[in-house]
Amino acid sequence: MNENSTKYIFVTGGVLSSLGKGITAASVGTLLKHTGQRVGVLKLDPYINVDPGTMSPLEHGEVFVTKDGAETDLDLGHYERFLDTSLTQNNNFTTGLVYKTVIENERKGKYLGKTIQVVPHIVNEIKERIYRAGEGRDILIVELGGTTGDIEGLPFLETIRQIKHELPRAQVMNIHVTLLPYIKAAGELKTKPTQHSIQELRRIGISPHMLVLRAEVPVNTEIKNKIAFSCDVDIESVIVAEDAATIYKVPLNFLSQDILNPICKHLELDNCEPKMDEWSNLVSKILSPNNEMKIAFVGKYLDLKESYKSLTEALIHAGAHLDTRVNIKWVDSEKVYNDGAQKYLNDCDGVLVAGGFGARGIEGKIKAIEYARVEKIPFLGICLGMQLSMIEFARNVLGIEDANSVEFDENTPNPLIYLIDEFIDASGSKQVRTKTSPMGGTMRLGEYECETKEDSNLRTAYDAPMIFERHRHRYEANPKYREMLEAKGMDITGESKGLIEAVEVVDHPWFLGVQFHPEFTSRLQNVNPAILAFVGASLKYKNSEVYKS
Repeated sequence: MNENSTKYIFVTGGVLSSLGKGITAASVGTLLKHTGQRVGVLKLDPYINVDPGTMSPLEHGEVFVTKDGAETDLDLGHYERFLDTSLTQNNNFTTGLVYKTVIENERKGKYLGKTIQVVPHIVNEIKERIYRAGEGRDILIVELGGTTGDIEGLPFLETIRQIKHELPRAQVMNIHVTLLPYIKAAGELKTKPTQHSIQELRRIGISPHMLVLRAEVPVNTEIKNKIAFSCDVDIESVIVAEDAATIYKVPLNFLSQDILNPICKHLELDNCEPKMDEWSNLVSKILSPNNEMKIAFVGKYLDLKESYKSLTEALIHAGAHLDTRVNIKWVDSEKVYNDGAQKYLNDCDGVLVAGGFGARGIEGKIKAIEYARVEKIPFLGICLGMQLSMIEFARNVLGIEDANSVEFDENTPNPLIYLIDEFIDASGSKQVRTKTSPMGGTMRLGEYECETKEDSNLRTAYDAPMIFERHRHRYEANPKYREMLEAKGMDITGESKGLIEAVEVVDHPWFLGVQFHPEFTSRLQNVNPAILAFVGASLKYKNSEVYKS
């Protein structure tokens, strides 16, 4: 008899990708958590990459880093932001990782000479990872990436089918997210793609208990009834997910349709009354704030805003807590280099330079940082943004005109940013890295401690002498230049076991560069202190006499 008491909700998608399965999973999880359930989440990614760490942001969106240093799908960021929790490497895995594990086990002789097959070996490995992620949870919500019918997703769907037979009915629920396309010329919503998607699921052996219908326009009762009857789903289990003004409104939209009633009935849960007052209040401040301001977001991956997803969401969180709409002005760093910073930044209340890799667009970012420093506009530099703020200061204040990073010029005579030979990673193990080390395995990843300097912007923001934030980078600030920087007015205000974690310009109303990624720990109900302080300083700048003059 199976002793597993965790209840599992599997979220699949049909018709096409990017329907919002992650937001659906996060929203259902949020509602259940606010009823008092211990909710976990797991993302299954069918692609063959071992992890998304070396994939281009233009290919796959943002790479989200967990506290234990796993490079994961951006949906894990949604999970953390909605559920206000910290996830680990156990909450995301790919086809590539599953096959890698099974092949390594086969080489070690763990299968005792058996012929290795998708069923049972690959499926069992997936199943074990799902059960492991559910340990210690009342409910585990499992999102399967991709679209029903994809070749890559078939082993995962077979796993879901088998789990349905291994566990009692009240422990397994299937939610299918599907598209109701609106044909503008005909003025109609079409249900046939949804019907075909359900047929494909059933062919595999899975019958969904609930449908979430993505639509651009309202869905009337007649269409809901038609789908319920044709897809053999209870009418109360047909939920509409119209486009929302903010993703944080989605749980409230679901709640207004009593989505928890069929879920609690199927899973035999007692309490179905979530306490969403605080959430609702923050959402109202996102939608109808009393204040407004503009942040210049200087970057190079502007063709796909998803590559900065955690950061843009963190700005929304800060705005909600300050009752302020944070308008983002996307600024291409290459245009700043060509046309000058003033043209793009003079109407902004704050300047943000985010992380990134590679030399393209670097000089434009440096010009933007110089403009923010000289004009005394609130500035936040994250990861590469901090490193470039040090290079800018060295060039324009210290007079070291050839100051650079070895990432861009490995032979630079003045490496403000360099590659250290070894460091202790998030698990306490020693890592060795050189310029020829593979990118996927030599970055400082995950959560590290950081000591904050008293009376600094960093200490004021966090109100703590020791903080813990997440990293994703290869290069470090060179301590050789510390005394020179501090002598001219750039203080080191954050350190992690000898590594420089934060810098600030003394003669500036609010200037902070951080080596870590504060956006990875920001949630709607628990905004990151550095992001909040930056937005607060920018709002103050907007309302100051300096701005008005």
